[in-house]
Amino acid sequence: MADTFAHTALNLVSVATALHARGWLLGTSGNLSAVIDRDPVRLAITPSGADKGDLSAGRILLIDEDSKSVGENTGKPSDESPLHIAVVKARSAGAVIHTHSVWATVLSDLHASEGGLTIEGYEMLKGLHGVSTHLHREWIPILENAQDMQTLAQSVNELLAKAPEAHAFLLRRHGVYTWGRDLSEAKRHVEILEFLLEAMGRSTEGR
Repeated sequence: MADTFAHTALNLVSVATALHARGWLLGTSGNLSAVIDRDPVRLAITPSGADKGDLSAGRILLIDEDSKSVGENTGKPSDESPLHIAVVKARSAGAVIHTHSVWATVLSDLHASEGGLTIEGYEMLKGLHGVSTHLHREWIPILENAQDMQTLAQSVNELLAKAPEAHAFLLRRHGVYTWGRDLSEAKRHVEILEFLLEAMGRSTEGR
């Protein structure tokens, strides 16, 4: 497990650095995780309050399914660790990424009363796992943000059960969560979704 964790920690830092450079993880915002083991659940995850543009592998933490640090590296796991655990269990995901882009934040507020937003007709949709046509209709649910992470994690569980085909969800005025079978796919989903959210946002400007 030690070798797997060390390799995964380096990959998490690489992805975090790349997403920070795109403006999607500014300041200390956002968090990333990847599965190290499933039985028992062990996740490598970014620490709380970390600048994703100045992150090192030595700061990546190993947590259990109760979001408690169980590895050698010291630090406080991301406050949103329970949400990562919830997604991993609900979707059998290999990695989870949460970004705080401007467009995800704006659209999550504009469409909150609708419970989500639909994206369809864009070629970039084919970058999502299992999608083979631009005619695909992607529903991205929106949850109200909360500071009680255990309660929010339960809401995530309920939402994912109701939207089994969703590739992501938004937290209102907060950002987007997505996932993948591995970190590479999760990163691709972030790139696809951020493109689509910006395209949607820009298409409504001035209306």
